[in-house]
Amino acid sequence: MESVIVVDMVVDFLRGKLATGRETAVIEPLLSLLSAARRSRRSVIYVSDAHLPHDPELRVWGEHAMKGSEGARIVAELAPQNGDYVLEKRTYSAFFETGLDSLLRSLGVDTVILTGLHTHLCIRHSAAGAFFRGYRILVPVDCVGAFTEQEQTSGLEYLRRNYGAEMTTSSNLAQRLSFESSRPADGE
Repeated sequence: MESVIVVDMVVDFLRGKLATGRETAVIEPLLSLLSAARRSRRSVIYVSDAHLPHDPELRVWGEHAMKGSEGARIVAELAPQNGDYVLEKRTYSAFFETGLDSLLRSLGVDTVILTGLHTHLCIRHSAAGAFFRGYRILVPVDCVGAFTEQEQTSGLEYLRRNYGAEMTTSSNLAQRLSFESSRPADGE
């Protein structure tokens, strides 16, 4: 069973302190994928930065997405829906001390669909967390973004080469999820 993991689609990354303008390109394909996932009864899990004042990341990137701030809010276009899960993170990885692994296991998930920002940082570290815990990894390339095209390209290649991530697109995944959810269950 697949689950869509939405990483760091927060105000500070799309419109705030760390925005470059490139990030908004993932919104439309991600909306389409999330719609397909919800229709096919796949879980959607948001895992976003919610930093505290002494988090190590702040030494590198400065203050951003501080817990409880407007900058840490998921952008309105991608607001979680009823039935979605929302977790907070304080490091690059969606798995580090967030409860994500326990949640995925309780939902019977064996495959994660990683989406969001940034391909070469938080998606990369989240993929490592998934890989080391035995999850299959799918990456819709139109639903992830990085600060630069070079970081996007190298980030995707790193995921493919080191974690065996399957590169795909939001439309291919939406079709796959729709097809799989329309098949009769075993024994029917």
